[in-house]
Amino acid sequence: MGSFMSSHKPFNPATDVPDLTGKVAIVTGGNSGMGFTAVQQLARKGAKVYLAARNESRATGAISRLEAEGLGPGNGKVEWLKLNLSDPKQAKAAAEEVLAKEMTLDILVNNAAIQSSPWQMNPFGIQETFIVNHFSPYIFTKTLLPLLKSTAQAGHDVRIVNVRYVGYCRSQDYNVKFEGQFLDGLKRYGTSKLANMLWTNELQRNFDEEKVPIICISVDPHGVITEGSIAGTKKSFGMWLVFHLTKPFLYTAEEGGHSITLPAASPVVRQNPELYRGALLKHISKVSPKPKIGQDEALAKELIDSTEKFLQEMGV
Repeated sequence: MGSFMSSHKPFNPATDVPDLTGKVAIVTGGNSGMGFTAVQQLARKGAKVYLAARNESRATGAISRLEAEGLGPGNGKVEWLKLNLSDPKQAKAAAEEVLAKEMTLDILVNNAAIQSSPWQMNPFGIQETFIVNHFSPYIFTKTLLPLLKSTAQAGHDVRIVNVRYVGYCRSQDYNVKFEGQFLDGLKRYGTSKLANMLWTNELQRNFDEEKVPIICISVDPHGVITEGSIAGTKKSFGMWLVFHLTKPFLYTAEEGGHSITLPAASPVVRQNPELYRGALLKHISKVSPKPKIGQDEALAKELIDSTEKFLQEMGV
C-alpha cells in the first residue's frame, strides 16, 4: 500500500478514516483551531474523544458547537478533560483521571501549545513556553504510557501524534530569551518544539526496542489560520507582519485538522509502519526529512535526562 504522499490523493476524513467505534482518543487543545477540527473528525467516526483543555467554559462551548454541527446518534462522544499544561503536577493529575476511567487508549494527540508568549520564568527556573510545550506534555504522556502500551499489546492500533513547528528548531537552551530578536516569541516556541521532536523520536526508539507496536508521529502543520495564530499577531509587529504576508499560503483550521486526523486514524499509517514510525509529516500528508538537530540521539537522551531531573525536583 502507498502513502497519501505517493498517491497524491487529497485526504478526506469522511472517506479515508474507518469506523472508530469503541476507540478512545485524547486531543489536547481541542477547544479551538485545528484541534477542534480533529476532535470533530474523530468523533464523527464513532470515537470517544477527550477534549483536553484548561478552560471549562471554552471547552463546554466547543462541545456544544460540536454537538450542534453533527454529533448525533451513531456518532462518538466528546468529554471535557481538565488539562492545565502550565503546571506539570496538574497535567499528571489529568492523565491519572483518564487511567481511572478508561481500560484502553488508542489515540493521543499532543496539540496544545503556546506560541508567541512573552519571555517569562516559572518559580522553578524554567521558561514558561517550555513548561507548556514540553514538560507538561511529557509527564502527561508518560503517565498514560502504561495504558497506551496495554492497549497496543491487546492488538489495538495505537498512535501518538505530537504537533510541532520546525521553523525555528535551533537552540538547545530551554531558557534562551532571543531578546531583541525579530520574532523572539516564535523562536522560543520553535525551541520548545525541537524538544518535542527529539522526545517523539526517543519514544519511538523505546517502543521499537520493547517491541510495542505503537506508532509515534511528529506533525508540522506548516502554517494554519487558527484563533491562536490570529491572537499571536496582536503581541508583536513582527508576528502581525509575517502573518499577513503569508496568509494567502496558510491552511484553514479544517485543513490543519486533517494534518492531525491522518496520522491519528488513517489506515495507511498502519499499512506502512516503516514509513510512518517516528516520521515527520508536513503539509498534511507529506513524510519529510527531519532537521539534522532533530535526529541527534545524544541530544535526545540529554533532553530526557534533564526533563526527568527537573520533574523530580518539582516533586512530580
